[in-house]
Amino acid sequence: MAEAPDITIYLEALASRVVDRRLDAIRITKPFVLRSVDPPPSAAEGRTVRGVERLGKRIVMVLNGELFVILHLMIAGRLLWRPAGAAIPKANGLAAFDFPTGSLVLTEAGKQRRASLHLVEGRGQLMGHDAGGIDLLDADLAAFRQRLTSENHTLKRALTDPRLFSGIGNAYSDEILHAARLSPLTLTSRLSPKEIERLHRAVRSTLLEWIDRLRRQTGDTFPTKVTAFRDEMAVHGRYRQPCLTCGSPVQRIRYAENEVNYCAECQTGGKVFADRALSRLLKDDWPRSLDEWEARTGTAGAPAAAQGTNDGPGTP
Repeated sequence: MAEAPDITIYLEALASRVVDRRLDAIRITKPFVLRSVDPPPSAAEGRTVRGVERLGKRIVMVLNGELFVILHLMIAGRLLWRPAGAAIPKANGLAAFDFPTGSLVLTEAGKQRRASLHLVEGRGQLMGHDAGGIDLLDADLAAFRQRLTSENHTLKRALTDPRLFSGIGNAYSDEILHAARLSPLTLTSRLSPKEIERLHRAVRSTLLEWIDRLRRQTGDTFPTKVTAFRDEMAVHGRYRQPCLTCGSPVQRIRYAENEVNYCAECQTGGKVFADRALSRLLKDDWPRSLDEWEARTGTAGAPAAAQGTNDGPGTP
């Protein structure tokens, strides 16, 4: 799912291409993507884009007359910038927004079809799409501490809860917690003041580092490599591959459609948590420490190729 750093880069690319430009037409080829009916898409046609904004993990185009176009890319939605009037791809194209200077095309890979388009009128209606999370780059330590400790959850859940914090999902929460050297399963109520301060610093440094990195990779072009899995990430998507900090094999906990990636050496004092997708089968046979895990698998310091693929279902 596109998270705050990727959305930020999308917004910067859109700003130079659509702000102060007239939206000539909205073309929709997959009706399911439109999740609102009043106002209709035709109400946006002929209006000028006055700005672009991020609302959590959503992209908002602000049109004159307080009309807002809200795009939620979800997991597989992506944006393309094409010549004006370009055809919408038949296989995965959902919609296009036509400007005199080019067309913004919305696509979605896969079959789950979760990407969405809403049109709302007035700031009040727009705020109905805001889950209430604070922007982590705007939050000082006091505001961060208040939100973090307002409910007692694991750190992984707290950071990805849109009611608490805005724009963070699986990928960057993994990277933030690794940078903070904190376990993803630590309860927020058990953090010391120093750990909260360390986490706050890690939040800011991780997000700012990735925004800067993505800016440099994108340059003046429109972003085309929006993904939750990047080679430069320390732990996210690196199950069984070496942690980029210490070289220990990255661990994983899978649950529902989500997963947690962490380094036992850097974050949990060597403790390995049971992967819920496998623990029902292994029960007491699950290794409880990094040393035990490595002894069973013989993967201490082994290259990724010797440890299995990122998606391999085999036992550790």
